[in-house]
Parts: sequence; structure tokens; C-alpha cells
Amino acid sequence: MITILYAYRNREINRVKRSLDSLACQTKQNFNVIFVDYGSKKEMASEIKELVKHYSFCKYHYLFTAFQPWNKSKAFNYILKNLDSEYCFTADVDMIFHPEFTLVLEEKCSPDKATYFQVGYMADEENKKESVNYDDYNIKFLSTEEATGMTLFPVQLLKNIHGFDEFFHFWGAEDTEIHNRIKKAGCELEFYNQKVLMLHQWHKNYRNRETVNLNTELQISRIVELNHRHLVHNSENEINNVNSEKWGEMISDSEFNELENWGTDLILNNKVEVIEHFLFVELPQFQQGILSVCFVEDDFNKSLKYKVKKRLGKKVPKYYSLKEINDKLLLHIISFYHQFPYTYKVSNDLKSISFKIKKVSI
Repeated sequence: MITILYAYRNREINRVKRSLDSLACQTKQNFNVIFVDYGSKKEMASEIKELVKHYSFCKYHYLFTAFQPWNKSKAFNYILKNLDSEYCFTADVDMIFHPEFTLVLEEKCSPDKATYFQVGYMADEENKKESVNYDDYNIKFLSTEEATGMTLFPVQLLKNIHGFDEFFHFWGAEDTEIHNRIKKAGCELEFYNQKVLMLHQWHKNYRNRETVNLNTELQISRIVELNHRHLVHNSENEINNVNSEKWGEMISDSEFNELENWGTDLILNNKVEVIEHFLFVELPQFQQGILSVCFVEDDFNKSLKYKVKKRLGKKVPKYYSLKEINDKLLLHIISFYHQFPYTYKVSNDLKSISFKIKKVSI
């Protein structure tokens, strides 16, 4: 049996339905699907859970990561660590599969080989078509060997190298990085392009959604470039096991609720020395329990007196913008603290950032 893994958050239901419908039409029903909802909003999660119920081959898992950055590696690893299938295919909710796709998957199963597949990318207008056959969709362009996401893996090999690298938050590089490591572990890698067996439904990519200003959608400026640098670092240093023994472990529902119900312990302003002391002293020195912090702009920072004194060249405090605090704090979290239970929120009015973390011994 092949397990197809989906990682999902807050995508429109019709997109997912088209993908699952294409699996329901497979000529070879030799698979099961595990659908990992990585912290969708309550209303969306309820909708998608109800949809998944209509597919007998599909099992739904909800992770309590609504107030954490997107991390496809963690979503997959959560399932992979205890998966008892021999093979898995890392899918995307945007994919529409050819009716013979899982037949080819079965033919490609090998304990010493991973196979990744060429993808046909569709234009936006193709998403609007209703109830069409696979061959009726038009392909705008084809992926090359550089696109590494849609891969059939031997599961034990992934377990041996502790799964996908969990440093990769937001978007980019985790698929290529794991290809590099399985090759170093002695696994053959094949690019299948004899026939286009899956189509990618159009959507705006992460780069196009990235903003230079603070946003309620969690972002870090230039994260794509940072992720690429991490990919190069792992490759140049021939790193094999990138994660700790805690790989694949997630914040639980009880931990999530505990953090949600915890009040604010500290209110910190945006002075440079305040933020740097928190990041480099207070946060690492806090060892046990829950720490809850709210970051706000200092009143003086917004005053006319501050603006006048600054314009006149007089001495005034140095401040970080909330966007700069956001980028620095999120970078610290994904680098050093992502294995702890935590929540991170930007207020709807963009005037504050709240961060809660439960520290326990790792």
C-alpha cells in the first residue's frame, strides 16, 4: 500500500475537491491518503474535514499550529515518524492526477529508489472549469528536473534520515534538500517525464504575497533566500540527520489551549535595547514554564516631540519598527525555539505582536 500525504492550510475547498476527485477516479485503488491540516482557521478546518469524510481512502489530521508559520516539513514529518506504509508520495492540494497515476506509482516502488514527477502547470482560467476530464485541461508550461516536490519515497529511508528538515518555514527548498540527503544515503533518484501524470492548479506564489510591511499573515522578509542558503549549507557540509530526536513532534491541543488561556506577562516597547535584551538574554535564560510577551510601540516613538528632536539631530532613543521586530523574533523562533509549544500573533490593527512559549526540557 502507498500512502499519499497532503499538507494543507486555508486553501479553497474546490481546489482540494478537484484533487481528491482525481484520486477517486484512479484505475488502481492501491493507496490511502493522509490529509494533514496544518492549523487552518476553524471555519475552514470544519469545511475541509467534512469534505474529506466523503473519500473512503482519506484520513484527516488537524494540527494546532494556527498561530505558527507554515512548515510543510513538520506537517509531513508528523505522519512520517510513525507511518507503517512501505512507500509514501508527498502530494500537493493543488494537484489533479491522471487516472493512471497510482498505477505508475506502484510500478516505480523500490526500496532503494525515489521517483519524482514532471508537472503540467495550468493557467488561472483552467481552475474555473467544472467537471472536466483530465485530458480536457490545457497546460501552460511543464516543470523541469529542478521542481522536486512531487516525490515517491521509500518510507524507511526517510525515517533513517529523520525526515524533512524542519528549519524550512514558510516556503522553499525543503523538497530539494531532502533529495540531496537521500542521494547521499545511497538512494537512486529518478525524474519521471515520459507522460504528464499530474496538473498543478494555478495560485499566487509566496513571493508574490510577501509584503514589505507588517502583515497578519506571518512572514519574514527574504525568507526564500535564507532557506536557499540553508539548503546550500546542508549540501556543502554533507549533513545527514538535520533534525533532533524530537522530529515530527507537534504542539498538542492541551498545550495550545493552555497558551491561549495564559495572560500577558510582559509588555515590551520597541526600543532597540529592549528588543535585543529580550532576544539575547531574557528569552534564552527563561528555562521552565510559560512566557507571554506583547510587543508595542513606545508612546514617545509616535510623539511630535520625538519627531522634532530627531529632525534637529538631538539624542533620541533608537527604535525598531514592529516589522523589524517581527522579522527578528520569528527568525529566532524558527532557528532556536520551533520545537517548543508556542503561539505567535500579529494583531488585526497591526499595532502589536504577541508571543507565548512553553519551555520544557528537550
